[in-house]
Amino acid sequence: MAQSNDKKPPVRFQRSNYVVSDLDRALPVYTEVLGLDLVFVKESAEDSYSYEVFQIDRAAKMRFAVLGTSEQPNCMALTELKGVDLADVPLPSRSAIVLECTDFDGVKDRANAAGLKVFEEGNLVTKDGRKGRELGFLDHDGNLIVIYLILEHPES
Repeated sequence: MAQSNDKKPPVRFQRSNYVVSDLDRALPVYTEVLGLDLVFVKESAEDSYSYEVFQIDRAAKMRFAVLGTSEQPNCMALTELKGVDLADVPLPSRSAIVLECTDFDGVKDRANAAGLKVFEEGNLVTKDGRKGRELGFLDHDGNLIVIYLILEHPES
């Protein structure tokens, strides 16, 4: 069923994310080999929601890079973990999908009803100042899904 142009679809794929051990080593694969554009790199806050949903030991230091193309901004992310040996540890979750979701509460309710592992909801603040809600949950095979809903846009 086609969506009208004036109504936002209930789910929009935002980006995939991979956990890497060395961001400086990983970035050329995505920028030089694949040709993605580096949008930004930032240090993750000590209270980042990623620690909980990716099940990362809080002793690890994180950096986050977002990549995209002119047609698909912010379609890929890399999360660097320092202080964790990724080869020997089944957790943290090594990848995720991130979905903008207009039916945030419905998805949350359905994930809980399905008996999935649902993490505590977090407050989202984007790099451009938008505020909203975010929620992570695991599918039956342990794959991480993060949904978000933007509630406030910064004044222009």
